[in-house]
Amino acid sequence: MKPIDPFATLSYAAQDFGGHMRYSAFQILKQGLTGNKGWAPVWRNPTPKAEYDVIIIGGGGHGLATAYYLAKNHGLTNIAVLERGYLGGGNVGRNTTIVRANYYMNGNSEFYSHSLKLWEGLEQELNYNAMMSQRGVLNLCHSDGQFDFYTEKANRILAQGDDAEMLDRAGVKNHAPFLSFKNERFPIRGGLLQRRAGTARHDAVAWGFARGADLRGVDLIQNCEVTGIDVEGGRVAGVQTTRGAIRAKKVGMAVAGRSSQVGQMAGLRLPIESHVLQAFVTEGLKPIIPGVVTFGMGHFYISQSDKGGLVFGGDIDGYNSYAARGNLPIMEHVMEAGMAMMPALGKARVLRGWGGIVDMTMDGSPIIDKTPIEGLFFNGGWNYGGFKATPASGWCYAHLIATGNHSEYATRLLMNRFETGHVLDEEKTGANPNKH
Repeated sequence: MKPIDPFATLSYAAQDFGGHMRYSAFQILKQGLTGNKGWAPVWRNPTPKAEYDVIIIGGGGHGLATAYYLAKNHGLTNIAVLERGYLGGGNVGRNTTIVRANYYMNGNSEFYSHSLKLWEGLEQELNYNAMMSQRGVLNLCHSDGQFDFYTEKANRILAQGDDAEMLDRAGVKNHAPFLSFKNERFPIRGGLLQRRAGTARHDAVAWGFARGADLRGVDLIQNCEVTGIDVEGGRVAGVQTTRGAIRAKKVGMAVAGRSSQVGQMAGLRLPIESHVLQAFVTEGLKPIIPGVVTFGMGHFYISQSDKGGLVFGGDIDGYNSYAARGNLPIMEHVMEAGMAMMPALGKARVLRGWGGIVDMTMDGSPIIDKTPIEGLFFNGGWNYGGFKATPASGWCYAHLIATGNHSEYATRLLMNRFETGHVLDEEKTGANPNKH
């Protein structure tokens, strides 16, 4: 990654940035000295037009990233993003913010590798502070068999051109001394460390893509719920919304968690279930966790936010639901896993928890594909991997919508794999969406 010159932003001074103010050190100084009265809105609030070339349903990270790359990479500007609430108010706003590219299987590995490369230059490209912090992700292993598998996985990651490092027990203790090394039931044997991985601020990522799309002419329409998808002669013709009918030549769905509901509007039955995924945050603490740590004998992951709170989560609730709140048994399960891995966690007070509604596919991997309806495209089924995929998802989805062809990074993320048997079962738990 090219080093960033902290003084380079001064050269932009008061330059116009496609009709927007460019954020810079100079602007911070200038606005601070003038009462902060000169900041412009981050994006416009346009009235929906009667017709667009492309409509994206869903104003979350993936929908906004898609609109951005449609404009940036393919020169399409007559685009609308329709969001029923506010931009970034869905799953991307209920997130544990992890970014990584340590996947094992072909189909996932090259996709997330591409995503990490996009992440590394994203803030400079968008001119927006997404708080991308490459603090590393450490996956713990607790048996000889697990250590051998992680070693094989590390070699595959290295072969695809990404970084991976195997730590022995002493290396893990040096990297994360706050873990429990006296646990005889789940002894720490070592860990897989990816130093280029890390975290980013979830809502800032969505807002950065929103700003980037807006300055290129994309209409971002908030408080505009899609209530129907118009199909004429086997081809999409537009959508029905709470703000009236809007026609379009192409429509892309990016409504993670609500994919089945929106798909039904076009008569689609998708290989997806909706589940609640809970996350929790503690009171603000002094820095104690250097990056992200995951528990190898239970689905638990933890990091520390820029505000000092410990952010952690675990398994999905396991039942189908559209309620953005979880149940107590899973909360207890997550806390138990956290205490087994990191006993000091018990001294921190949990301030709040939340639940995101996530698409769970039969094999735990996402879908970016066409649908049987001409001009209607689908992006969903992200399971646990949605946030880290945001830039690559937008990049590949935009390529598909604009060209009709699959990007080289998403050639295996197709819907028909459940018919042909070419599944991407990364976790090796079979065709069980509630286990992924």
